Amino acid sequence: MTDSTETTQASGKRHDLVVFGATSFVGQILTRYLFERHGVGGDLDWAIAGRSEAKLSDVRTALGDGAAGLPLLMADAADDDALADLCASTRVVISTVGPYALYGEPLVRACARSGVDYCDLTGEVQWIRRMIERYEDDAKASGARIVHCCGFDSIPSDLGVWFLQTQAEIQFGETCESVRMRVKAAKGGLSGGTVASMINIAKEAGADPQLRKELANPFSISPDGHRSTVRQPSLKGAEFDRTLNAWLAPFVMGAINTRVVHRSNALQDDRYGKEFTYDEAIMTGRGLKGRAAAYAMTGALGAFFTASAIGPTRWVVEKLVPKPGQGPSPEEQASGFFDLRFVGRTGNGKTMITRVTGDRDPGYGSTGKMLGEAGLCLAFDVPKDQPGGFWTPASLLDGKLLERLQNNAGLVFEVLETR
Repeated sequence: MTDSTETTQASGKRHDLVVFGATSFVGQILTRYLFERHGVGGDLDWAIAGRSEAKLSDVRTALGDGAAGLPLLMADAADDDALADLCASTRVVISTVGPYALYGEPLVRACARSGVDYCDLTGEVQWIRRMIERYEDDAKASGARIVHCCGFDSIPSDLGVWFLQTQAEIQFGETCESVRMRVKAAKGGLSGGTVASMINIAKEAGADPQLRKELANPFSISPDGHRSTVRQPSLKGAEFDRTLNAWLAPFVMGAINTRVVHRSNALQDDRYGKEFTYDEAIMTGRGLKGRAAAYAMTGALGAFFTASAIGPTRWVVEKLVPKPGQGPSPEEQASGFFDLRFVGRTGNGKTMITRVTGDRDPGYGSTGKMLGEAGLCLAFDVPKDQPGGFWTPASLLDGKLLERLQNNAGLVFEVLETR
């Protein structure tokens, strides 16, 4: 063991934050982002953690000059004692170890019980529900603030709605009772870890009718009793949007983003309204070309989840998609982007259209930056007396995170039109 390596047992100090799973695809992106923003031994006291010292050392070496002093902490995702030691060494843990439904619970349990703040980039709604049911009482008792979904799903959607509603309050004097998010454009690839999570969701849902029912419930992670009597919109196939003059197809991330937005509304005491409606879709263009693309995208999405849910065909999907640890190249990440449009309407018929854009591949280059800023926001911006529990990005980090994202992470939030 080198002099610059410390074990969780040997560390007597509390770091500001620790990146757990630093050797994963997104973990490496996140680690480089933090290093380039803060270096080592400067204003941020941080460390990277995982189960393999050799792989962690490789990640540190790849950072280049100035990284030799970055602490390496050893902990396996299934080792409760090591995770307890890890929590004792830091104030905030950022986890990139997925699929979270397979590997994430022990760390959430350790943070919830030890009072350590936590964030991750999961999009696995069924796992989030289980974590809330099992550990929210522990987090409230210990003071741990747990924030899931701090990547592309669901920060742009969650803070995008928060931003629109804040502007509506300023300009209209009221919030919008309905908001629709439309992906106007995006460029980026999938990593093996994300695909593995999607396949695992389909596998679990295929074997569990109750889970399929839960996944169809837009309030599945909202507090008990938080429901609306208004039917929530949910795009199932190709459709034409007259407001934006474009054809639409279902957006794969909408299944988690809508749930997070509704939980944010509940945790803000129904700030958006008790009968607030929200949905997401992807714009495929205009005319016959846009129509054809919408139907093709709908069919491809349905085929993927159907094949992933059935054992005999799942192995074919797994052979064709990227493996865990694989993903877009640095050049592909840098050339990626996303452009999301939000259309909000008040009960009095006023309309606001806003935009959220990002300057990197949404799922990886941009997600790494968003996740890093969420962890830094937990470490430095959230008041110490803010209660523990399972929060969302908008309900806990709100404008503090939005400011960080605009100043540091290449995101832009802007109002395009009011009428």
